[in-house]
Formats: sequence, structure tokens, C-alpha cells
Amino acid sequence: MTSHTKSIYGLIGNPLGHSFSRSFFNDKFKNENINAEYLNFELPDIGDLMEVIAEYPDLRGLNVTIPYKQQVIPYMDSIDAAAESIGAINVIKIINDGSQDVTLKGFNTDCIGFAESLRPLLSEAMTSALVLGTGGASRAICYALKQLGINVTPVSRTAKEGRITYTDLTPEIMATHKLIVNTTPLGMYPDVHTCPDIPYQLLTPEHLCYDIVYNPEETEFMKRSAKYGARTKNGLEMLHRQALAAWDIWQSSEKY
Repeated sequence: MTSHTKSIYGLIGNPLGHSFSRSFFNDKFKNENINAEYLNFELPDIGDLMEVIAEYPDLRGLNVTIPYKQQVIPYMDSIDAAAESIGAINVIKIINDGSQDVTLKGFNTDCIGFAESLRPLLSEAMTSALVLGTGGASRAICYALKQLGINVTPVSRTAKEGRITYTDLTPEIMATHKLIVNTTPLGMYPDVHTCPDIPYQLLTPEHLCYDIVYNPEETEFMKRSAKYGARTKNGLEMLHRQALAAWDIWQSSEKY
């Protein structure tokens, strides 16, 4: 950056605890000699967002995590088509031209990070996917899979139109869905011994079991899947790639 003013970026959510984003971006800024700093903003209420923006006039971008990926939508001046389709935002570009008018645009890079990390692992047999969980993360995963031309079947603990339950996972369904993505927090630290209740014994070496959880590096879901020969992948690469996609958005000179 040529400007002598330090640009500010950050993360909003509650609670935040240990932040991957903060260490990732501050290391990036240091290593690349970028005059910027990344801060954590633990907001008790999404209504505090505009106070943060007013307090930090050099704020150029924000990441958004739970529970605000959907709550932040009404505060946006515009929303990227992918984020609008997903119904969740994890990146905000802040455009401040020095006047009192500040423009906010929302994006979703979870779908980008997932798709980029998954694409090299796909086989011709992976025409259909089971997506475990139906929360905000699931929406981004389902969007990315559909963009890749993969049929999606969401799986939930409760029955509802457009999804199946874990008890519906028959041998036929398991055989025809060679890609399985866990978007639930089951298995995430510290509850490392939990996992989705799927019939792991029906998995084969043709299956790919992707867990968007990255802590621990090998979740219980991945361990049980590997036991029956399935290939596995965690969410660490997805996390890195969505962060880099966020940086590209923040650095783009395009306003809309």
C-alpha cells in the first residue's frame, strides 16, 4: 500500500474466542509489508455494527461469523448475487470516500473457498452429494455444489420438505451419493468425539467425506469414514481460500 494511513480490517461475531482470521491476516500484513491491521470486534448485538464503522474511519473490510451472517443483511447497501442466493454474508466491503457516506456491500466467500478446495478431488462418480446439516454453512456448501453441477440432498435431524433425515440414509442412497459433506459443528473442538449419525459401514473407497470443521485436523467423522476406505478432507484449505477471496474483494477497485 502506498498510503501512510493504516487500513483496518476485522471480524465481527459473538463470541469470537480464538480467531483464525486475526492471526492469518496480521501475519499476511507483516510478511507482505502491508500497512494494515486486523482486529476482532466481539459485538453483543448486530446493532453495534454501525458504531464500530463510525469509530474506525479507516475500516475497509469485515469478516462476519456466527451469529451475524444473516442478521447483517439489512445493513448492506448492496449484496453480491451469490450471497443473496445463499442468504448469508461472511465478507463486507466498506467503501469510504472521505465523506459522511459509507457504503457496505456483502459477499459470501465460504462458497468460493469450498468449491476451490473440492474441485481437484471430484470424480466422475460424484454426481450427487449428501450435505449433513441445514444451517448457514450448509447454504453456502449447497450453493457451491450446485454451481459445480452436483445434485444436492440436505440431511437433517428433523423431517421437512426438501430434505431427508439421518434415518432415511438407506444403502441405495449411500451408494448413489459418493460425496458427503459435514456442515454441522459435530466433532469440533472441544467435543472431538462427536460426529454425524450416518451408516459409516456403507462407505467405500469411491466416497469422499469432506468435513468443513478444521479443529481438530482429523475429526471423528473423518476417522470413521477412513476406517471404511473413504477419502477424507477437512476444512482448513477452505478456510484459507475463503480468506484469500475476501482479501481480493477488499482490494478490488470495483465498488459494485
